[in-house]
Amino acid sequence: MNPPADHGEDSYQGSGKLKGRVALVTGGDSGIGRAVAIAFAKEGADVAISYLKEEEADAEDTSLRIQASGSRALKIPIDLRDASSADSLLGKVIAEFGRLDILLNNAAFQMSHDDLEDVSAEEFEHTFRTNVFATFLLTQGALQRLSPGGVVLNTTSIQAYQPSPSLVAYAATKSAILSMTKSMASHAMKRGVRINAVAPGPVWTPLIPSTMPEEKVKDFGAKTEFGRPAQPIELARIFVFLASDEASYVTGEIYGATGGRSPY
Repeated sequence: MNPPADHGEDSYQGSGKLKGRVALVTGGDSGIGRAVAIAFAKEGADVAISYLKEEEADAEDTSLRIQASGSRALKIPIDLRDASSADSLLGKVIAEFGRLDILLNNAAFQMSHDDLEDVSAEEFEHTFRTNVFATFLLTQGALQRLSPGGVVLNTTSIQAYQPSPSLVAYAATKSAILSMTKSMASHAMKRGVRINAVAPGPVWTPLIPSTMPEEKVKDFGAKTEFGRPAQPIELARIFVFLASDEASYVTGEIYGATGGRSPY
């Protein structure tokens, strides 16, 4: 990426906010997921990351960054579109670390199309299975394994509020995730578990140059009050807060980090 993204490798300094905890970050090989995984590790958590097997090189680099922070790392290549993947993924984390304290549903699929007819049924289903089905099934499974004090975090988007015509499928999934965050919070609190979500605006991740036309990439984030997209580490700091005891009275909330573009 040019310029390179800041995932907090050198810029983030931890202070033990998550010491002794175990976190699972889906899509932890790159982008926001990578930044959160590194930040969680620097805060003292052991971190498992899930990723697609074709992203092995990025996942290995993230794993090495986690270990460099003094935390244990677990890499799990898996396709979250498979309905059985949630139980398998959670089981592997418990088998390795003996517990789970924090789940971040972050993995996402996105494609941009100028014409609605270019969105195939297969792509629409792919987007929902990756973004929505996996979030639901992992949260459902995690609530059976998390102890009181546990945390579930979701990544939604400004697209849930201001959907772009070119991102019909993706925006719809982010609306669904926002809704599930709200409706699941009550169920989770019966178990002493908090559920919250972060709604980013434009963030400089590999998803952007790989899924958007070049002319749109050049102006990506220019309409924010900052005149630029966020760096992944700027989002990771919010996830750390929500995962920590500092957010002990926060549940069912959507935290906007849109560079001043939030319509709410």
